[in-house]
Formats: sequence, structure tokens, C-alpha cells
Amino acid sequence: MFKSSDVADYYNTTQNHYERWWNLKDQLSLHYGIWESNTKKFAEALVNTNATLLKEAEIESTDLVLDAGCGVGGAALFVHDKTGASVTGLTLSQKQLQTARNAALQKGIQDQVQFEIMDFTQTTFPDESFDVIWACESVCHVPDKRDFIQESFRLLKKGGRLVLFDFFQAKENQSDPNNWMHKWAQTWAVDRFASIETFSSQLKSADFSHVETHDYTQQIKLSAKKLYYASLLAAIPSETYNLLHPNVSRFAKTHYRCGYYQYKALQKDLWKYFLVKAVK
Repeated sequence: MFKSSDVADYYNTTQNHYERWWNLKDQLSLHYGIWESNTKKFAEALVNTNATLLKEAEIESTDLVLDAGCGVGGAALFVHDKTGASVTGLTLSQKQLQTARNAALQKGIQDQVQFEIMDFTQTTFPDESFDVIWACESVCHVPDKRDFIQESFRLLKKGGRLVLFDFFQAKENQSDPNNWMHKWAQTWAVDRFASIETFSSQLKSADFSHVETHDYTQQIKLSAKKLYYASLLAAIPSETYNLLHPNVSRFAKTHYRCGYYQYKALQKDLWKYFLVKAVK
């Protein structure tokens, strides 16, 4: 089972890969982009992901927002820019923390958008501290999703909203003879992907109301294909680097393969990309 320290190690040692292959320095986004009929560029697709979550979250200027798994801060900055709300972002990665804080400092909004090193499944915040909990492709790293759900319920005020995008196994018990899902998960420090049915059931069992799920798999297929092509382009230089640097970190060593595995799994309809919204 991957621990919090493993997830931190993953992001600390692969951030340079995202900078090279995912326009990270320009967009401050590690997530998949949503492609609509009028989307022309990958940068627009990345913005669409944040904009879609923002619409569902219905954030107002007076809201307190928790970005659970904030990455390098792009979504938190986006939320504040569009709504004026105060945002607290949590990450396990020291490297991400520094990048996010520098970005907020450059914009002069470090008092309204703050970042901390903390496990979002066991925070130190008091009960009912937030109006909105936002999580974009971060809950997949949690071994037992109920830990995230229970902590989110504790942290949200009455009527508070939980909104997230994430990857979900298409079926609870599905055939995967090539083991694409497991191979992909291992490159990302993920134990296993939950099914949307199980996750929704866990939300309801925790007393969340108005649980909604929306399938965005079709809209992220071009992003999945982009990651696939990136993995093919990175294969030879990555393996060459591995040969010349035998002590390369475990995640950096195999990270390029994630693009191949996730796309092969997608072609077999083994996973889906869902937006989930739940109200306390």
C-alpha cells in the first residue's frame, strides 16, 4: 500500500516531467483537460476543467474553499481570481508547495490563497471550517476513499459542497488480462482506482445528500491521447537516462509509462472520468 510519503515522493520526483510534457510552468495544472466542441488548444482544455468544477461548486466571494490536493496551485489561484473567495490548498509535496506559494506571491494574493503541507484525509482544521472542498484528480491517491469522505464531511459546513474530478474504474469486478489498470496505478503511487458506484455509495453512507455524478470520459479522451503520445516520445530518452543513471528515483524511472498504460486501459473501457458533487 502506498503511504503519504510515497505520494509526496512521486510528485517531488516527477514535477519536471509535467513541466516538460504538460505545460506545467504556463498553466500550473497537472490534471487532464476537458475538450468541448469549440476547444482549440490544450491550454483551453485545462482551463475548461477548472471552469467546469467552478460552475458546479457555485463558489461565492465569502466562501472558504479547501483545495484538497492542490498541486502547484493553479486551481486555487483560478478560484480566487474568478470569485474572490479565500482558498487554502493542501499538498504532500514540498516541491509543489514552494511552486504554489511562489505563484501566489507573484500575484500578491498570498493572504487570500495559502498553501500548506498536510494530508487532506487527516487535517488539523476545526469542524465545519469550509464552505467548499475541491479535489481534482487527487482522491485517487487515497487507499481508502472513506477516509477522505469522512474528513470532508467533518470539515464542511452545513450545506457545504464537495466537488471533484477523478478517475474511476469502469466496473467493480472487471476483466483486465493485461493488468493495464494496476500497471498505470503503480506509476502514479495509486493503490487502486475505486468504481463510481462504490464511491457514490460511500458518500451517501457518510450522510452526504444530493450526490451527483457526471461522466466526462468523452471530453478528456484527447488529453489521454496527448499523454499517450508523450509516453511514446519519452520512452527512448527515459530508458537511456535510466541506463546512465542507475540510481534514478523509482517513480521517475517508470513515470513515462503511465501515458501508455492509461490509454490502453481507456481503449478497453476499463476506466471513466467523472465529476462528482455532494452536499452536506
